Amino acid sequence: MLRPLIYLLAAMMALPLWAAELRVTPTSGGLALAIAGAAPGDVLILEAGRYKGPIIIDRPLTLIGPPEAIIDGLGQGTVITIDAPDVTVQGLTVTGSGLNSEDTDAGIKILKKADRALVENNRVLGNLHGVDVHGGHDAIVRGNTIEGTQNPRMNDRGNGIYVWNSPGTVIENNSVRWGRDGIFSNTSRDGTYRNNLFRDLRFAVHYMYTNDSEVSGNVSIGNHLGFAIMFSNRVVLKDNLSLSDISHGVMLNFANNADVSGNLVRGGADRCTFIYNAHKNIIYGNRFEGCNIGVHFTAGSERNVLTGNAFIGNRTQVKYVGTRDIEWSFEGRGNYWSDHPGFDLGGDGIADSAFRPNDLMDHILWSQPAASLLTGAPAVQLIRWAQSSFPATLPGGVVDSAPLMVAPSIPVPPEYTALEAKAAANRNERQLDDFDINDLSSH
Repeated sequence: MLRPLIYLLAAMMALPLWAAELRVTPTSGGLALAIAGAAPGDVLILEAGRYKGPIIIDRPLTLIGPPEAIIDGLGQGTVITIDAPDVTVQGLTVTGSGLNSEDTDAGIKILKKADRALVENNRVLGNLHGVDVHGGHDAIVRGNTIEGTQNPRMNDRGNGIYVWNSPGTVIENNSVRWGRDGIFSNTSRDGTYRNNLFRDLRFAVHYMYTNDSEVSGNVSIGNHLGFAIMFSNRVVLKDNLSLSDISHGVMLNFANNADVSGNLVRGGADRCTFIYNAHKNIIYGNRFEGCNIGVHFTAGSERNVLTGNAFIGNRTQVKYVGTRDIEWSFEGRGNYWSDHPGFDLGGDGIADSAFRPNDLMDHILWSQPAASLLTGAPAVQLIRWAQSSFPATLPGGVVDSAPLMVAPSIPVPPEYTALEAKAAANRNERQLDDFDINDLSSH
């Protein structure tokens, strides 16, 4: 009961002294008339009830009300269009957008030059896109509950939050479920996307051509892919959780100069991390656990630093096919490998022997999948023993010259552990036929 009052008081304190408070009742056309008659800076306080949309806010205003104040677009276009700077939409329920992908129909849309919009503590339910930040600078999307459509084909749904060419956007403390991508950020920069919860989506966070920005403290549970950084430079990706995601936890695809640190990926993804044609990234202090492949490293990725990470219980710790050695330690500190039988006689936390996660048989199995029928054969085991005993016979590949003896620990709050277990139990019931990680045409 106190929360709406607190939000109202905060909004009122930020307004000019001449701003008026106008109460709006859910009469036919009443909200549109109230907006048309309001002066810049006025506060429109919506009473509980259903208001007919769509509506356009074309002057600096604050719309505030309880969750029982419902603005319904009745399936026509975008429900609330913000077309002026310094607009606040707070505490409302927004539903009933159209389903036209070409027009990016949304619950709330922030247009170009509608700078400094604040969309806070709303319930944005059942729209094609939830919040579309479409050109406005320095928008804040905070504390909203966003639930998208549940069209059987995931690629035909909209995004929870869509950011296009909107520098300075801050997206924080939102809960996003269903729809297509939790946050899809395209052709933008200088954004901060932090402390959001994403469930039952295609990608939790999906970057395309988004530079100089931060993705931190987010939680992805039971999505097809957690955090995909594509064609983007100088991204900070830190302290995120990918729990029981299906395909990938973290993807760096044509991503350069990224800082990837403190992230946890666990729970059976096909690949904890996929590094594809990504250069000059520093990847440290992460924990990759229980995946089919810990890191798939390919396509000529160069000058990356991997140090202080933990690779725990992955069926294949590293998949890399190459003819030269790649060093995965930095300044005398490597990574922790759960399958490295190392000793630390010096007591400095660094194993006394180097570690190679792959051997010749791995290379053969990756290039000739039919050879997997021979993995239990004595000849194959003899080759693997020989290579472990005589490292000079090993092919090119990843080398960790200073493996760690202790894995970094990344705690998971109990409320997320419970959701993770539920997502894992439901995984076999998911419909995955429409998901293609290589289908970039549907973005």
